[in-house]
Amino acid sequence: MRQNSLIDDDEPGDIDQDFSSFDTRPLADRLRPESLTDIFGQHHLLGEGKPLRQAIEEEKLHSMVLWGPPGTGKTTLARIIANQSDAQFLSISAVLDGVKEIRRAVEQAQQALTLLKSTVVFVDEVHRFNKAQQDAFLPHVESGLIFFIGATTENPSFELNNALLSRTRTYVLKSLSVEEIQAVIQRALDDRENGLGHQDIDISDEQVTQLARAADGDARRALNLLEVVIDICPVDDQGRHLVSAEMIADVVSGTLRRFDKGGDAFYDQISALHKSVRGSSPDGALYWLTRMLDGGCDPLYIARRVVRMASEDIGNADPRALRVALDAWETYERLGSPEGELAIAQAVSYLACAPKSNAVYMAYKAARQDVKTSGSEPVPVHLCNAPTKLMKELGYGRDYRYAHDEAEAYAAGEHYFPDDMEARNYYQPVNRGLEIKIGEKLRHLRELDAQSHQNNDKD
Repeated sequence: MRQNSLIDDDEPGDIDQDFSSFDTRPLADRLRPESLTDIFGQHHLLGEGKPLRQAIEEEKLHSMVLWGPPGTGKTTLARIIANQSDAQFLSISAVLDGVKEIRRAVEQAQQALTLLKSTVVFVDEVHRFNKAQQDAFLPHVESGLIFFIGATTENPSFELNNALLSRTRTYVLKSLSVEEIQAVIQRALDDRENGLGHQDIDISDEQVTQLARAADGDARRALNLLEVVIDICPVDDQGRHLVSAEMIADVVSGTLRRFDKGGDAFYDQISALHKSVRGSSPDGALYWLTRMLDGGCDPLYIARRVVRMASEDIGNADPRALRVALDAWETYERLGSPEGELAIAQAVSYLACAPKSNAVYMAYKAARQDVKTSGSEPVPVHLCNAPTKLMKELGYGRDYRYAHDEAEAYAAGEHYFPDDMEARNYYQPVNRGLEIKIGEKLRHLRELDAQSHQNNDKD
């Protein structure tokens, strides 16, 4: 068992607590690292000899964007960078602040410059600023009045202006590993000044691991969970906090894995699900399906995407796949959650195992491209209907060959494209599933076309 023993020279009953200095800040804030050596993870950026670490240690300030999941140390790193360079640190929240606060920060930076002091302007959730708000930083970043550090959980390529991106360097922060989260928790348990080291906590290595896994790579979440567990766990007669696996399970039961509708995690996971289906991995597909459902994704959104997969990646190699996908969608609409989710799982696993073909998808794309580039070609007269006498007199429908009256119900040599456009072979069935038979049929029909053209040439 891992145990934090209370080390105190005072005799029982002589404890004199000064509540005037009691720190009400959350544990995660009290334990915020103050130097590079205190940071866990991000070795790819902050390891010995890495360019960013060297720049920080040599006090070479530059504007940057810190991109990474929650709880990976973006705000902490920005503060450390400012402190290391003895720069003024000004924080702006893109959720709460606007151009007014940006102007105020610029004024403070100008005042600091008169004292030969640099200014770091940190913008949290910078992706939430609109174009005008982002543009407000440009002249001051360019002039060197401020060093801009933006933090975002979203892909900067999509969320930030190119003008701002071109004036900054982007650093990608990674989720912490389970081992790194365990180290964060252990620091909290050992730290007597800002952490929980002044309390007698009875917690096992397995329970620490349990918390670390539930944190999902987020150090702040790990410390918040730990704080809740310690607050609610029973205390015995000796003052020991008794932590149990069941208690931890109760606390983390409502914790969702990282998933943000409309954010990178959302699109990355649906991409992984789609690619797993396309790659014929039912196990991978079921994993990503479950991850999305567990994160709170709308099952109907997944159902719609599964229908798309059935047409795009399976198509006529197994036409039943589309029906299975539609049935899953309808089943969920009728049963709801959680019963209907099983039907989506059935569809996903069926699609992953089905023979694959993107022949229809590629044919459709090719036809669309032709339509965009060929203009509004008129329909050939022989393919037009003639519901009126005038239209018949104008030749509408004349010389049309009714396929059912032809040998093999096929009008060999017939032209179904505009008169000035050569016939196209968009659809190229693959040699898998039902498309094997479809391909054989089309090859036979094209042979009939070739024979018809030869006979017409002879005539």
